[in-house]
Amino acid sequence: MKGKMSRNIIANTPVKIGGTLIASCIFLLLACQGPASDKPAPADTMAVKPAAAPPQAPDTTTLGGIWLLQPILPSDTATGKRPFLRFDLAKSRFYGNSGCNNMNGQFWFSEKDSSLSFNDKILSTRMACPGYNEQAFIKSLLHTSHYRLKNGTLTFLSDDNVELSRWERKSVNALRPGKV
Repeated sequence: MKGKMSRNIIANTPVKIGGTLIASCIFLLLACQGPASDKPAPADTMAVKPAAAPPQAPDTTTLGGIWLLQPILPSDTATGKRPFLRFDLAKSRFYGNSGCNNMNGQFWFSEKDSSLSFNDKILSTRMACPGYNEQAFIKSLLHTSHYRLKNGTLTFLSDDNVELSRWERKSVNALRPGKV
């Protein structure tokens, strides 16, 4: 019997030691946490998440960038496309769409006196667009002699200050590859 008893003690010892060890670990973990506090953790231990950048408002102080025509007549968007112009100030070139055809060319401007003129050699694709008067659109560009930037609106004006067209800055958030 003496041999049997020693086997039971040895057989039960790992269970008692293992249970005691687990209980001790749990007790130590709970003791290390300490009482809950309303005070924030020191800055060096906090994980700081970068704040999301607020959406940038489009720059309305310069001619450069993309501008969308503010349609006045139903014929301005008869093709389902909204005319736009993108001005590259460094190269004095513009690119865009008349509402029907893609186009590009040269322009000249002065920030000092708000002068603006388009070179009459505008390159354009040649798609037919029934119901759209593209010639009138191009003609208004060619009659532009100066511009006005006010409250985020770009206005093209003729020599005698007749308003030819109004444009609004394309939102940065609206830019998507292949779409304007």
